[in-house]
Amino acid sequence: MTKIKDNCVLITGGASGIGRIMGRMALEKGARKLVIWDINEQSIAATEAEFAKLGDVKGYVVDVANDEAIDKAYADTCRDCGSVDILINCAGIVTGNKCFDEQTKRDIHRTMDINATAPMMIALKALPDMIARDHGHICNIASAAGMIANPRMSVYAASKWAVIGWSDSVRIELQERGSNVHITTVAPYYINTGMFDGVRSRVFPILEPESTCRKILKAIENNTNFRGIPWSSHFIRFWQGVLPTSWFDTIMGRWIGIYSTMDHFTGRK
Repeated sequence: MTKIKDNCVLITGGASGIGRIMGRMALEKGARKLVIWDINEQSIAATEAEFAKLGDVKGYVVDVANDEAIDKAYADTCRDCGSVDILINCAGIVTGNKCFDEQTKRDIHRTMDINATAPMMIALKALPDMIARDHGHICNIASAAGMIANPRMSVYAASKWAVIGWSDSVRIELQERGSNVHITTVAPYYINTGMFDGVRSRVFPILEPESTCRKILKAIENNTNFRGIPWSSHFIRFWQGVLPTSWFDTIMGRWIGIYSTMDHFTGRK
């Protein structure tokens, strides 16, 4: 079991969306320190002011797409707050619903840098100390899009497929060395935070942020290796392996409607 109480929790993208909600819940669970990394200075200030009554909060303006910014912010975090016990890599972006041939180089680099490379770079800072202390937990927020090749989100899907593969590989490495440092990979469906405004889901309901955050924190506390939300998403890979591709495309695309969910995407304004 991983205890949130009395531990220092660092959340990237922690001033908005599910990152902000998980930060509040971590304080309510007795976290020793909540550290927020975010790109939006105003949102950080507002979050610090609101959460101050719940516990000890410290925010840093960090562009996680910048390696030097990560290095500096992590050093500042350790100096000001002590060792990081729980890292939640939550920062992420989606740039639109264009087909791949309409993507720009900037959109591709920015999406991969924030969604896929940043979690690795931040974990690279946190892991050595966690391993040395034989104590710590890293939770990487991927996406159900990391298990299904959804059209009109090819670059986003690529970034989340990368996170799932990398995150689970690190889990196995730690497990094989007998470490008490744990990795949890989370793959949620669309969440109603504004990030995916305009998405239309025919069968599966859009997830509610509060309940989703409770499930993520519970997965961390239980040292769960992989958590798909909803739980039925765990069967995606099974059906991909069992069904012919044309059948899978028909069922997921035409009948369930997953392949058309991004058609009316607008995103957060």
